[in-house]
Amino acid sequence: MARALKALINVGALQQNLAKVRARVPHQKIMAMIKADGYGHGLVNVAVALKDADAFGVACLEEALALREAGIKNRIILMSGFYDARSELPLILELNLELVIHHEGQVNDLTLACSKAEVISCAFPAIPVWIKINTGMNRLGFQCDQVQTVFETLSQCSLVKHQGLMTHFARSEEADNVETAAQIDRFFQTVEALPGEKSLANSAAILGMPASHADWVRPGILLFGVSPYPGRIGHDEGLTAVMTLQSELIAIQSVKAGGAVGYGGAYVCKKDTRIGVVAAGYGDGYPRLMPTGTPVLVNGRAVPLVGRVSMDMLTVDLESQPEAKIGDIVQLWSPDLPVERVAAAAGTSAYELLTRLTKRVPFEIC
Repeated sequence: MARALKALINVGALQQNLAKVRARVPHQKIMAMIKADGYGHGLVNVAVALKDADAFGVACLEEALALREAGIKNRIILMSGFYDARSELPLILELNLELVIHHEGQVNDLTLACSKAEVISCAFPAIPVWIKINTGMNRLGFQCDQVQTVFETLSQCSLVKHQGLMTHFARSEEADNVETAAQIDRFFQTVEALPGEKSLANSAAILGMPASHADWVRPGILLFGVSPYPGRIGHDEGLTAVMTLQSELIAIQSVKAGGAVGYGGAYVCKKDTRIGVVAAGYGDGYPRLMPTGTPVLVNGRAVPLVGRVSMDMLTVDLESQPEAKIGDIVQLWSPDLPVERVAAAAGTSAYELLTRLTKRVPFEIC
């Protein structure tokens, strides 16, 4: 019999969340960000459900290839561009992908590829290219004073079709931070005289910064029913959580007062306690450092995690559920137990919890 742990993926909620985003930005195109295995929800599952998105954004060529092999026809943008032009450009052309170009080496590689194509008189289709501008994130992108030169250089390359210009926000989830407004101003000042579509807004900016909406928006975590804002949950934004991480009680121990639970005796029962054992652990992506007291749902009711999370199991205090039995349903996060709240207990983000699930956790589409 299969292990009880699974990730239930509500594709209807995915589609509803996309519709909610589109209602907020009815005049913009949507580039759905589905990198990192669809934020841990299954890359192809997500793409199929979100087929009405105008394009998909992925992190690497491997993700794009998986989408094309699954029959996905939508536009696909490689958000980090290519790493090795010689090995990747032929496949990029074959798969009809778009590139985000963010450093001088990529410009040089495209120029060289263009000159080689012209020398041997080969007719290649042009690759749609987005130029990424560093307006303050200081991670990827050209400095604002480099953009005009980069644009002119790429415009002379027959292998390149100028598609657009984009930037990325560093602090858009901080509602009162002035830096995002400054980034918006820097971007529009830089691209004022340049043609092409513009894209700035991530999930938080879609919700809170209409000035950033431009031609394309790039929702990510919103699509999965999760709020990008600290202290809020997806429901607060009118969204529905897509994933339920579900398992079962696989054992129940009656532990006497003073008895220790799990590795290192990290939790000591203050009184006689029924301890439930759940089939889920850090080998599945549930954090080992999740503290005692983290909420877990058993039969839809909250009980506290106790003791140290082990590789394949974790333990909960069943004092509030004397009727609980082996085989009862356990939810580690769900619409009723928002992943944002679980992440807060772990001192991390919902992004990390969702994307760290390991391959041994199967998906069940519902």
